Amino acid sequence: MTKNNSSLSLLYVCLIAVFFLVSEQAAFSRTRTADSRASQPLSQGETTRSLFHGGQQRTYVLHIPPSYKSSVPTPLVLIFHGFGLNAEEMIRITGFNAQADTSGFIAAYPNGTGRKPSWNGGDCCGESSAKKVDDVGFVRALIEDLSGVLNIDRKRVYATGFSNGAIMSYRLACELSDRIAAVGCVGATPAIQTCRPARPVPVIHFHGTKDRINPYDGGTSRTGIVFVPVKEAIRFWVRRNGCPEQPEEKKEGNIVHTRYAPCERDAAVELYTIVGGEHAWPGGECVTREIGMPTKDVSATALMWAFFAAHALP
Repeated sequence: MTKNNSSLSLLYVCLIAVFFLVSEQAAFSRTRTADSRASQPLSQGETTRSLFHGGQQRTYVLHIPPSYKSSVPTPLVLIFHGFGLNAEEMIRITGFNAQADTSGFIAAYPNGTGRKPSWNGGDCCGESSAKKVDDVGFVRALIEDLSGVLNIDRKRVYATGFSNGAIMSYRLACELSDRIAAVGCVGATPAIQTCRPARPVPVIHFHGTKDRINPYDGGTSRTGIVFVPVKEAIRFWVRRNGCPEQPEEKKEGNIVHTRYAPCERDAAVELYTIVGGEHAWPGGECVTREIGMPTKDVSATALMWAFFAAHALP
């Protein structure tokens, strides 16, 4: 071997060694960054976080109550906004942050996708439905993401939403019943053709009889979306959950509370009908006056949390 060839071989060996050393250091740096992110404690109060899923950077607002302790498994409530709204609007509309602070659960407000943010609840709504965005997969990933940085009680993860967010919550009850313990829906019925939950899912629903956006008695929207009547949606879950067909019913003022129980695995179904109520979150704030004004005779947020607290995954 000539002197020149020997020098080239030595140089080649050195370059390979440097390459592997740099690669190893980069890998260590990435691991250390990921580890520090996972171990870094989240502060109490409100923060905005992101999650990469389905080729998109997804965001959500997280609210941690003052009582949170990393040593104690804590319930999680996922709160889904309506069509064209966002996480911040749901914080304002529902008052769930105050309820989380009082009752000691974690509240997360995911953001939908599209120019007018929406959720793929099946046949509704907007770009998310048209593009078949994997929002169910996103929610599963979100639960896993939060479980990596917080001590989440995996038996007490709940979903609720308004309008398109309620439609999304119903889809989660159908397709993510292994993760979602119970759902609460306001102002919309399911928009999915097939629903085969792996277990009976407790359901609580609030709806106004004068809702013009998602009519109480069902109908077809101008965009061709078929809204199932509220009582038909409730009937499905009553039968699916093995509840008695004859409910307990109480009326106080303009509020009619219909409760079906006992059911299989304690999966009760409850309906709050707001007689004369519009497209709004009961006890909360309106989206706009034109869309609908909320009743102040009942608080959907307080009643919903009481319902959630009574139900956990088996």
